[in-house]
Amino acid sequence: MTKSLIDLLQSAEAVKFGEFELSHGGTSDYYVDKYLFETDPACLDAIADSFANRIDETKLAGVALGAVPLAATTSVATGNPYVIVRKQAKEYGTGNRIEGTLDEDEEVVVLEDIATTGQSAVAAVNALREAGATVDRVLVVVDREEGARENLAEIDVELDAILTASELLADADRSE
Repeated sequence: MTKSLIDLLQSAEAVKFGEFELSHGGTSDYYVDKYLFETDPACLDAIADSFANRIDETKLAGVALGAVPLAATTSVATGNPYVIVRKQAKEYGTGNRIEGTLDEDEEVVVLEDIATTGQSAVAAVNALREAGATVDRVLVVVDREEGARENLAEIDVELDAILTASELLADADRSE
């Protein structure tokens, strides 16, 4: 699965090389464009299958905006319901931070696209826990191996990645 997903990400042109600013403020000589792989049906299907093989009958949580397509397609693949975790409570309508149905003490696995430092995953886990959920695992498409695993471990959460940056970049053609 690793090699075929790498091929799919590359064919969707989701792996780019150059000078990029990352969401946490750092820079990188490569970028994984989640919007290119999350809008490609073949990539979404492969990711949903991979996530589905790693979960049981657990509620899913997608971090808005990027992980929502991942949660939706994985939900369809597994039949597991999902919730959406907003970065902050909305200021209109219901004012929810968690969208969807979540029961007290319900076990939830968080789905994420790219993990760098894990800041958004940590925030999502904390929001879900504050809402009463039990969360001890985050599944991610690509772990950039820049501290997310360690930061999540500090709050007793395991990071499970389909791909690591090392695997993704091992045979990459950086001449693009």
